[in-house]
Amino acid sequence: MKTDIKKVYICFPQWKHKVLTMSYDDGRHEDRHLVEIFNKYGIKGTFNLNSGLKDDPKRIPQSEYKELYKGHEVASHTFSHPTISRCPLASVADEVLEDRKRLEAIMGYPVRGLAYPNGSYSDEICSLLPALGIRYGRIVGNSESFEIPSDFMRWKATCHHNHKLLELGEQFINLKKKQYLYMMYVWGHSYEFTQNNNWNVMEDFCKLTGGQDDIWYATNIEIVDYFDTARQAQFAADNSFVYNPSAQSLWLCIDDSEFIEVKGGTLATL
Repeated sequence: MKTDIKKVYICFPQWKHKVLTMSYDDGRHEDRHLVEIFNKYGIKGTFNLNSGLKDDPKRIPQSEYKELYKGHEVASHTFSHPTISRCPLASVADEVLEDRKRLEAIMGYPVRGLAYPNGSYSDEICSLLPALGIRYGRIVGNSESFEIPSDFMRWKATCHHNHKLLELGEQFINLKKKQYLYMMYVWGHSYEFTQNNNWNVMEDFCKLTGGQDDIWYATNIEIVDYFDTARQAQFAADNSFVYNPSAQSLWLCIDDSEFIEVKGGTLATL
């Protein structure tokens, strides 16, 4: 009887085992400087915007969105930022769909992520969102964890940038066990750096974590899409081959020694 079983591990793109992602809300003017820092160190962020608050003078004009957030992700923060757990579900649907429509008209791509305004959500809302085209929802709080979430509709970040950011960043870059996948997820509001006079904290963090060979720098939706690709892969029962029906590549490690990129729409021998 055959006793050896081929070990196949899902890797992040380029066979990395760690991913870093950022999530910032409200689209205030300070996003300009935050994007500048991210771009300087090769960090990718998701920016959660309220298209219905375009007349707020503290917010970036929508005419700047496409250029400013290029290379990052624009996601929904609802149209007008209500505490949605107190709203009728029909109103929640309107808030999300109207925000999507207006942001998509500006950005030119589907907006499929959401940061819950005021951290407000419910089981009913989480169940509703997929029918509205939303693929993930970010809640508030600090998990202090580098684990991959089991439920992307209740996605809690590792930390707010005012909560042990550099300490957790040091822990993250020193994670070396490649039998695991790790994720560090930072959230906040860019205006808080101005309020607290601590822009140096984000600069130091990005300098610390940027440019690492074993870290994939991704937006929130890129992470979700990649795990969808991994779930959709069709493996032979004996792991001798795999078919990848998705458009994007799947990156695999075989028996800790062989590294394979399975391009979208192809079958690969393992």
